[in-house]
Amino acid sequence: MEECTETARERREEERLRNVNLDDWLPITSSRTAKWYYSAFHNVTAMVGAGVLGLPFAMSQLGWPTGVAAIASSFAITLYTLWQLVELHEPAPGGGKRFDRYHELGQAAFGRRLGVCLIVPLQLIVQVGTDIVYMVTGGQTLKKFVELACDGRCADIRLTFYIMMFASAQFVLSQCPNFNSISAVSAAAAAMSLCYSMIAFFASVLKAHPAAAAAVDYGFKATTAAGRVFGAFNALGAVSFAFAGHNVVLEIQATIPSTPERPSKRPMWRGVVVAYAVVALCYFTVAFGGYHAFGNAVAPNVLISLEKPRWLVAAANLMVVVHVIGAYQVYAMPVFDMIETVLAKKLHLRPGLPLRVTARSAYVGKTSPFGSKIL
Repeated sequence: MEECTETARERREEERLRNVNLDDWLPITSSRTAKWYYSAFHNVTAMVGAGVLGLPFAMSQLGWPTGVAAIASSFAITLYTLWQLVELHEPAPGGGKRFDRYHELGQAAFGRRLGVCLIVPLQLIVQVGTDIVYMVTGGQTLKKFVELACDGRCADIRLTFYIMMFASAQFVLSQCPNFNSISAVSAAAAAMSLCYSMIAFFASVLKAHPAAAAAVDYGFKATTAAGRVFGAFNALGAVSFAFAGHNVVLEIQATIPSTPERPSKRPMWRGVVVAYAVVALCYFTVAFGGYHAFGNAVAPNVLISLEKPRWLVAAANLMVVVHVIGAYQVYAMPVFDMIETVLAKKLHLRPGLPLRVTARSAYVGKTSPFGSKIL
C-alpha cells in the first residue's frame, strides 16, 4: 500500500515538473516581464480594430439618441467586465493560483471538464474568426491603398493575392515566441489605430458638404418597419464587434510579474485605463463625427465615404493594414498556446522550434485560404 502511494506521489511530481517546464516554453507563460504599458498596447490593439470605422454606419441605422446610448453603454459595460476579469486573474495575489488563460478561469467556475467544454469552443470561434476577418480586412485595405496610391496607373490585381501578401507577413511574425516579443508590433498597431481614427474624424468634420448643413439626412435609410428592425440589429452587432478584446485579457495579464507587494492587477489595470482612454477618443469621435458629416449616406466603412484628399485616405488605409497585422498576432497568440499545449501534452511532441514553426505556419495557412474563399 505504501509503495502504491509513493508511486502515485512520484507520478504527480513528474507531471508537475513537466507542466512547469512546458509553461516555461508556452507563449503565454514563458515570459512574465511585461510592463504596464505593454498591457496598454495589447489592449488598444485588441480593442480598436477596423470595426471602429463602421460605427458611423451603425449610428445611421440607430439614429442619434439610440446610437449614442448603444455606444456609451457598450463602453461602460465592457470596461466594467474587463475590470472584473483583471480582478479574477489572481484571486490570491503574489504566489497564489493565477488564471493565465481564459479556459482556466472557466474551469475554476464550472469545473474542469465543463469549463473546458464551455469556454474553449467559444474562445476559439472568436479568436480564429477574428483572425480570418482580419486576414480579409488586411487584404482589402491593402488593395484600397494600392488603388489610391496608383490612381488608375497600376494593373488590377485580384483581392486574393492581396490577402496572400498580408498573410506572408503573418507567417514571419507568427514565429515570435511569446506575447512580450510582439510588444513592438503591438505598439505600432496601437499607434496606427489612433492615427487612422483621427484621420477619419478630422476628415469627416472638415469635409465640405456640397449643400447646406441642413441637407444632411439623419433619418433612417430603410423605409419599412422590417428594414428598420433589421438595420437596428445589424447596427447593434457592429457595435458589439467593435467592442471586442475581452477574450485575450487574462492572457495579456499573465505576462505581467506579480509579487505580494505589487500584484499583477495594479499595472494591468493602469494599462487598461490608458487603453480605454484611447478607445473613448477613437470610438466617440469617429462614430459621432462620421455620422454628423454624412448622416444616413455614410458607407459601412467611413473611409470609403471620404474621397479627398486622396493621399490622406491612402495613408489611413495603410495604417489600417499595419494595425491589422499587429491585431492578428494578439488574437493568434492564445490560439498558438492552445495548439502547442495539445501537441506537447496529448500527442507528446517535443517542445521546440520545429514544433512552433510547423504549428504556427499551419494555422496562418489555414486562416488565409479560408479567408480568400469566403469572398
